[in-house]
Amino acid sequence: MTALVAEETVVDLDQALWQVWKAMDVPEGFRAEIIEGAIEMSPTGGHRHFSVNRKLSRALYGYLGGSGYGPAQDGNVIAGLKVLIPDVFVAPDDADEIEHPDGLGVLASGVALVVETVSPGSEARRRDLVLKHRAYATAGIPVYVIIDDFDDGGAVTVLTGPDAARGAYASSVRTPYGEEAVIPEGPAKGFAIGPAVTGERRG
Repeated sequence: MTALVAEETVVDLDQALWQVWKAMDVPEGFRAEIIEGAIEMSPTGGHRHFSVNRKLSRALYGYLGGSGYGPAQDGNVIAGLKVLIPDVFVAPDDADEIEHPDGLGVLASGVALVVETVSPGSEARRRDLVLKHRAYATAGIPVYVIIDDFDDGGAVTVLTGPDAARGAYASSVRTPYGEEAVIPEGPAKGFAIGPAVTGERRG
């Protein structure tokens, strides 16, 4: 009598998602990220979203001139087998220093600051306020800025002190639209996000 032995196949989910993500043909107007054990597909933002991010990038570019750092938009920030695409981020001008070995983006370990401008809808809010909060903290990114039109007339929240083990930031400072939210550390230290970027309080 022959005993049948079932072979157990062990699938590494992170590795499987990474391979699927690398093979994806993402439609124009969408982005694909790997966050918390899933590939998240989301549309790029509308006019308001684009306008805020463009103003922010221009202001950061002027502020960071000569510092060896600069802003970038919609690039892949890679932490292990996770992929995040911030609306704006600050990284060394010499991107070769932090380029992913396969040329797929930049390493999160070299990114000083990330910014997400919240899009309308509950899924978009959950992604930026919950999932990406955990993901950026886990990746050890020093400063996470959230620009949120939908937070009681609009607010900018600056998160610092990432705790990778907890997946959370130690400090959170919320500034209503109409006032200036100041970056407290890193190459953009002292940079203020105010009405020139966000506009005045909404509604």
